[in-house]
Amino acid sequence: MMRKMNKRTILLLMSGVLALTGYLFGGDLDPRYHSQEEVKWQMPFGRSFDYNNILVTRAVDGDTLVLENNERVRLIGIDTPEMHESNKLNRDAQRSGQDVEIIKQLGRRSYEFTKKLVEGKRVKLEFDVERFDKYKRILAYVYLLDGTFVNALIVQEGYASLMTYPPNVKYADEFLRLYRQARENKRGLWE
Repeated sequence: MMRKMNKRTILLLMSGVLALTGYLFGGDLDPRYHSQEEVKWQMPFGRSFDYNNILVTRAVDGDTLVLENNERVRLIGIDTPEMHESNKLNRDAQRSGQDVEIIKQLGRRSYEFTKKLVEGKRVKLEFDVERFDKYKRILAYVYLLDGTFVNALIVQEGYASLMTYPPNVKYADEFLRLYRQARENKRGLWE
């Protein structure tokens, strides 16, 4: 009896792992094979998430969001200052010559801007060539349902620098134009 139970348990676990693998890695939801309008995420037990109308539950920092399905989204093309201790914070301080505490304060300002802009609001995601970064965050351009282009507005208002990683370069020229205008007009972090 114990032997059958172990086999049954193993089969159940293997089925669960296969189902979870399909869920985590997108299964047939690869955007290369579906139009933007077709991309929906099917959660186990029937819950469906539509990336054309999904809730942002919180802003993690100025350039990372959490969605209602607990996925993290990294905003493509922009980079905001770090607000927590990290290796990146220390690298940024060394590279820029700025004090770590000043960078954290700037990071907090970027976070507050992004939080006010998107937290608790429904958004639409647009994807570029790559769907995920090395940390398994979704890479996306984010739009409020009224059409506001979130990535661009953060740059335009002076709360982000540019971070372009080919092949995700769809709006790189627009972001560069907005970044230059924000710096010239001393908006946001550039005042």
